[in-house]
Amino acid sequence: MVGMTTREAAQVPPASARAHSFNAAAAQYAANRPSYPPALLDALEELSGRPLAGARAVDVGAGTGIASRLLHERGARVLAVEPGAGMAAEFRRALPDVPLVRGDGNALPVADAHADLITYAQAWHWTDPARSVPEALRVLRPGGALALWWNVDAVDVDWISEAADRAGRFFGLDIPAEKRKAADRTDQADPSGRLAFERRVVRWSRRVPLDVHLANIASHSAFLLTPQDDRTAFMAEERAHLLKVFPDGVVEETYDVYLIVAPKD
Repeated sequence: MVGMTTREAAQVPPASARAHSFNAAAAQYAANRPSYPPALLDALEELSGRPLAGARAVDVGAGTGIASRLLHERGARVLAVEPGAGMAAEFRRALPDVPLVRGDGNALPVADAHADLITYAQAWHWTDPARSVPEALRVLRPGGALALWWNVDAVDVDWISEAADRAGRFFGLDIPAEKRKAADRTDQADPSGRLAFERRVVRWSRRVPLDVHLANIASHSAFLLTPQDDRTAFMAEERAHLLKVFPDGVVEETYDVYLIVAPKD
């Protein structure tokens, strides 16, 4: 089997290296990563208790602007916060009319009581909640809300489960089990217990060319930090497997978005 052994996979790069890996692949990330369905934004409005139109929203770990764009299109007044130079450059190229500042959730470069809503799309797990929770509460206005969400592969779909098993063998990990931990991630979002989260799961899907699907996989930090030859060989094998399932070359990806929202009293 091409790829890392279990011993090699156990030598997981530190979170900082994984987070910074996205900067060199920002254009690939922007072009191929999935967005989020309208139903997610509907649920966000319901759980936060206010419409997005006119809301002051701080989108932290904004990356290339996938979530910021959706919030902006719903009428929110978005301020994006992004630590990475490559991701920030891609954001500014894609969304020149949305303000962006460099920073991260552990020390937000935002004034006290500025925001009606603070959002983290695929980003909260890069923070230290001991610091990011107090920062969110500082920046939120009374009655505002903190919203965190993650797109997670729906591993109860047969072909997705099989693909996760192949990736797991490559990395020496139980990938389906890691995906199922997404619910645990939401439970552990605030170890201090200061925030009272409400939860929602939204299932959705998208149909994309096989090349887009493979580029999406390759944009994840684990693959970005894998030696090029191993990565190339894995993707060639994966292409062959998926063409048996999707002979027309169009892949239907299915996701569950785990959304949690906590108000500031």
